[in-house]
Amino acid sequence: MKKVIKQPLDALKEYFGFDGFLDGQDDVVQRILSGADGLVVMPTGGGKSLCYQLPALCLDGVTLVVSPLIALMKDQVDALDEKGIAATMINSSLAHGEQQDRISRMRKGEYKLVYIAPERFRSESFMRVMEEVNISLFAVDEAHCLSQWGHDFRPDYMRLGAALERIGSPQCIALTATATAVVRKDILGVLKLRDPFEMVSGFARPNLSLAISATEKHSLKYKRIREIIKDHKTGIIYCATRKRVDEVAEMMADWGISCIAYHGGMSDEMRERTQTEFISKAADVAVATNAFGMGIDRSDVRFVIHFEIPGSVEAYYQEAGRAGRDGEASVCELFFNYADTRTQEFFIEGVNPSYPDICSIYQYLLNEANGDFEVRQTLDQIKDGAEIKNGMAVGSALGVLVKNRLIERFDVSGSRAKGTRLLQPNILASQIPINREALEEKNRRDHEKLNSMIEMCYSRQCRQQWIMDYFGEENPAACGSCDVCQSKFGGDHRLGTESEVLMLRKALSGVARMSNKLGGKWEGRFGRGKIVQMLMGSRSQDILKNKLDALTTYGMLQEVGTATVNELFKYMHDAGLIFTQKGEFPLVTLAPLGEAVMMGESKALMVWPGKRSVRDESPIKAGLDVDIEEVGFDPKLYAALKDLRAKIAKSQSVPAYVVFSNKTLEYFTRLRPTSIEVGMRIKGVGEAKAAQYLEHFIEVIKSYR
Repeated sequence: MKKVIKQPLDALKEYFGFDGFLDGQDDVVQRILSGADGLVVMPTGGGKSLCYQLPALCLDGVTLVVSPLIALMKDQVDALDEKGIAATMINSSLAHGEQQDRISRMRKGEYKLVYIAPERFRSESFMRVMEEVNISLFAVDEAHCLSQWGHDFRPDYMRLGAALERIGSPQCIALTATATAVVRKDILGVLKLRDPFEMVSGFARPNLSLAISATEKHSLKYKRIREIIKDHKTGIIYCATRKRVDEVAEMMADWGISCIAYHGGMSDEMRERTQTEFISKAADVAVATNAFGMGIDRSDVRFVIHFEIPGSVEAYYQEAGRAGRDGEASVCELFFNYADTRTQEFFIEGVNPSYPDICSIYQYLLNEANGDFEVRQTLDQIKDGAEIKNGMAVGSALGVLVKNRLIERFDVSGSRAKGTRLLQPNILASQIPINREALEEKNRRDHEKLNSMIEMCYSRQCRQQWIMDYFGEENPAACGSCDVCQSKFGGDHRLGTESEVLMLRKALSGVARMSNKLGGKWEGRFGRGKIVQMLMGSRSQDILKNKLDALTTYGMLQEVGTATVNELFKYMHDAGLIFTQKGEFPLVTLAPLGEAVMMGESKALMVWPGKRSVRDESPIKAGLDVDIEEVGFDPKLYAALKDLRAKIAKSQSVPAYVVFSNKTLEYFTRLRPTSIEVGMRIKGVGEAKAAQYLEHFIEVIKSYR
């Protein structure tokens, strides 16, 4: 047990003003105070920062926090300063003298938390100082940057394992908002954590309504942006490129909307100024590339829009999670156009230079080096000289060469550009010792991440449920508030009767029999038409030629009828039980959830054949003479009703929308029924639901001020 100089609840109240912890925080803090190393995966808005900031105040010594962005550090340090906590940061934005002053004060123990950029651990003099500091805790924030399989890999993070050993292996805690099992394994391995605990909090964000809109034209995107801003006012619009950021921000300005633009092409000073403008609420909307928002502590972000598809599910969900950090209802909408994937393909190509391109760049450096084996050229000059098509690939290739100790990069006096120094000029380009298999594997995985993102956009499974599956949560429930759950058939989702479930499992078994399972993953071999024919017992030439009549599932749904089976396949696809592989031929196979349902290990909430309904947008059944759009919408009352619904749903172990849908809660918010009689006239309130739930909601409405 480590020496604790202050009790966590006392520090929580004194410095942060809270009487209690958020879900998961208490357990993490107690484990840290017991002296354990650990890995914490907690969704954006879940309170990760407090998990290391609070122990820092309770332990004797200084807590070092490794953070990847200057803007993120500044935001955190400013917030701690306001609370009277001794904190500072050390990074390249500071003059040399200021860095030395802060390092000296850290050595004297004047700070409780010191935020450090990962590149500082390259410095031998800095490492010598760290050996003299009383370090109580070493916290690695945004720890997914440690893994080349993470969505934001930073090579400088790879030094942290060796740096920890060098400074005496202090207690270490790694934290991130998004990490798959592969990334978590990488984090533990690089940092060499000792008997670590792993705390993976639920990824679900019930206050977020996720939506993906097919928008082929930019005019449709702008139209939808105007609608969202009109309804929700405050938010972030993420764009894939700097050019798009400038275009969208200019459009916002033309509309008279107070906004800021933020991207990597701006100076550090300009980025800091625009970020501060948004955090201080001087601007309502931020238009930005993906770096914006990491660690941003603005709680009233009511919407997040993705103008184009992001490169991975991890990146998407981390960025979407910056909405609704105060727990209030918020919306996240992604504009999907398959053509936009070309931009992400370009980025993947840029961060994964091919082996021939790396050799070409290295050969060019050999040719251009002066007597000191130095090349003082910009990345663009190297790109043109080495005849590389993708300019991004030059910087990435140089990073690979640096990692393999073939070159080093150095600052050129009087210039922002960096020079390149050859460390082993006797090695020929044809002999460079680079792991080609690792390069190819990373390229493959990055494409796999993009393909997963595309698959999610095409899926008709509940968005939250799909994401929970992706991150490895077992049997996640549907959210009831995303665009899929609220689609025109959303009100008819149910578990199914015994006979319907039997029919469903037979259909899924048929899909499995006509697929291959390789390395734990299903691969389709036939299209939907062939599978349906097999299940119906068809004697067609194709069925007989492929010997599909010999399968144990042949003719298993003969008594159901072709129309019903075809309809069932549509709803299985919508529920995320099966999916269609894109390629030359659309091949149908099992999704993970479908396999679990087939094996009886999970249940399926879905629409069933013959139970179709037409969506009625009218909120009123009869007897209430009111125009729904003219009645005010109070987001705080809506949030209170959603909280009540969540508690009821949790107590009954059912999805939230089984109690009441989001649309019905909206009607409650606008119409404010104060009696059972009036409440039952609202769409979505039947006799059974009225008897079971309505009185509780009316009580909240009556007591609301």
